[in-house]
Amino acid sequence: MPLVTPQSTENQNPKDVWTDKLVGKTLHDDETNETAFCKKELPEKHRVIAPGTKVTRDFFADRLNVHVDDQGIVNSVTYG
Repeated sequence: MPLVTPQSTENQNPKDVWTDKLVGKTLHDDETNETAFCKKELPEKHRVIAPGTKVTRDFFADRLNVHVDDQGIVNSVTYG
């Protein structure tokens, strides 16, 4: 049986780390579990973008953009 070791996020691209943590989950105000992620655990510079949400065109390389669908499930993350 092959040895399975946890993946280190130390050398991973931050976008990939957040993608792994968030995609497929809903954002929640109070808790993180298998299907939800607590908004308080997001980086200070972030914004949640739902369909139809108006966003500014300013660019901040360190701002995490969390894209959610109509049901509030995260479908992608970007920086900018």
